[in-house]
Amino acid sequence: MPNAPFYPRLFAPLTLGGFEIRNRIASTGHQTFLAENNLPGGALVAYHEARARGGAGLIITEAARFHESAFAAPRELHLVEDSAIPAYARLAKVVQGHGARIIGQLSHSGRVSHRMREGHRGVAFAPSPVPDRRYQTVPRQMSTELIEELVSTIGTGAQRYAEAGYDGVELMASHGLLFAQFLNPDANRRTDAYGGTLDNRMRFLCESLAEVRRKIRIGMVIGLRISAEDFEADGTEPDVIESACSYLAKTGAIDYLNVTAGSMAGLGGSIHVVPPMEIASAYLASHAGRLRAATSLPILVAGRINQPQEAEQVLAGNYADICGMTRAMITDPELASKARSGRGESIKACIGCNQACIGHLHKGVGISCIQSPLSGREARFAPALAEPARIPGRILVVGGGPAGMRAAVTAAQRGHNVLLMEAAPMLGGQALLAQRLPERAEFGGLITNLEMELASANVEIRMRQFVDRAMIEAEAPDALILATGARPAPLEIEIEDDRSPVLAVEVLQGTAQVRGRVVIADWRCDWVGIGTAAHLAAKGHHVRLAVDGVCAGQNLPTYVRDYWAGRLHALGVEVIPYARAFGMDADTAYFSQSVTGAPILFEGVDDLVISGPYLPDTRLEDTLSGLNIRISRAGDCLSPRTAEEAVYEGFLAGLEA
Repeated sequence: MPNAPFYPRLFAPLTLGGFEIRNRIASTGHQTFLAENNLPGGALVAYHEARARGGAGLIITEAARFHESAFAAPRELHLVEDSAIPAYARLAKVVQGHGARIIGQLSHSGRVSHRMREGHRGVAFAPSPVPDRRYQTVPRQMSTELIEELVSTIGTGAQRYAEAGYDGVELMASHGLLFAQFLNPDANRRTDAYGGTLDNRMRFLCESLAEVRRKIRIGMVIGLRISAEDFEADGTEPDVIESACSYLAKTGAIDYLNVTAGSMAGLGGSIHVVPPMEIASAYLASHAGRLRAATSLPILVAGRINQPQEAEQVLAGNYADICGMTRAMITDPELASKARSGRGESIKACIGCNQACIGHLHKGVGISCIQSPLSGREARFAPALAEPARIPGRILVVGGGPAGMRAAVTAAQRGHNVLLMEAAPMLGGQALLAQRLPERAEFGGLITNLEMELASANVEIRMRQFVDRAMIEAEAPDALILATGARPAPLEIEIEDDRSPVLAVEVLQGTAQVRGRVVIADWRCDWVGIGTAAHLAAKGHHVRLAVDGVCAGQNLPTYVRDYWAGRLHALGVEVIPYARAFGMDADTAYFSQSVTGAPILFEGVDDLVISGPYLPDTRLEDTLSGLNIRISRAGDCLSPRTAEEAVYEGFLAGLEA
């Protein structure tokens, strides 16, 4: 097939080693937690198959542990026995059957691990016993014998990939993991042949690469994933990375570089492991270009490349040869085929929220996407979604927030005639508030994407439409889906001197003004309190964020929470944890310590802002007793939570309609 005229560089084939990749779009290795008994099973195969079928040129499967000293999480991949080969071979055959190439990662976390097994912490191994600042792990220094054993087993792991039919093997020297620890003089303080000079610090990696080369078949490629910059005070310096990569290129040890950034070894660099919407798109292009110039190797670069036009620009600038568009294809597995055929406007764009991709990993559950509930659940739901409704009917959806929008789209995709009614003048519900938060405007893409899908599915929409029982009876739908959302709960705060607290939502919407010194009572421990604090601090207010939890952003994805802890500090926001609001008077806000009940007084307060709970809006539901119509519910009208639950429950309601 000729190159797509829309993105000529992105869809030009690339020869890598002994094979050709059909385009420059890659799904880079990322933990999915879809493994079954530490092997690729039906869920993982279906997940990668969707992206290969959707047109990706290269699939890099997630880090497989090649030695028992690296075992940590129960749902990670292992590649330590020959009996594993058939499971990997099945995955390779399916991916290659759709025209994509497949490369497998091998990794060891070293000190960057809890190593939790059966409820207790195991022993972590590293170049030196240098404590880790993220997990508070003190590793045991690896013996020479253990290093030699790891070199041997990594070669055996690569051989198993070869026997499974993979096209290549990628070692991970990125994100502060074991190979990166050996390269870093702050983590590697050995005085033997594996420490000291850069040549010595590279020895473990060089020996491992040589052993991999010896064990794989001719034509397979060897890649190295590496962080061009750790963004950590004690991370590996960029010039060290450049020197190491240049040496490996000159010696022919590797066939390509997979360039990323960040480190899992600290709280500062971790945001770059999976950069969210707060980080600029394609921001690592210049880093990749520097390594491309230093090595003359084919370069794969990742880091917030979410749109085909962004990838095309990276390639046009000669920064890289392949673009990692991993989260973009978690959201829309058909991104490549849509871009190639000129259907770019139908691509459902990743919004960089990190809630169900890396956020699920940190919860220990399988990967998904808040916008695309099918992602990661292909084996479970794809057959039902593809099957038309046996009896197409008229479906009425009440509520145009994320839950109602997703329910309407899904029901229409199954062949139903769908009517969506919304009382407000705009679709989006609580997502309209979320996009007003500082540095979170991209969250509005959730609404934009759903509106695009509604139009594509030919859903009838009626705005500014208040729905009551009589209207439902007049419409006479075959099924009713309620997605009526939630309302702020009544304030339970003692007020004196005619003072009145302000709701955080009113501040963000611009419908309420506050004066100089502000205390925010943050019951939610989510984006709203943090965002309101950042918004007011940026406007010059003195802000204290009193959190009824252990920390600000307690309920946010880990990496993003840590990022915002730094941002609040830079903005001068004082964070007070374990603080529960109970009253205010002329110039004092009264809180209690959440554990002991001891009083906490904030004096000299001009305004108190409340980020409090919401209650399900059941006003319509409460009037429908005895209505002879099948009713489903989704989202905040069941219980106020996040957009992820709303979209997922809307998906289920539409699927079951």
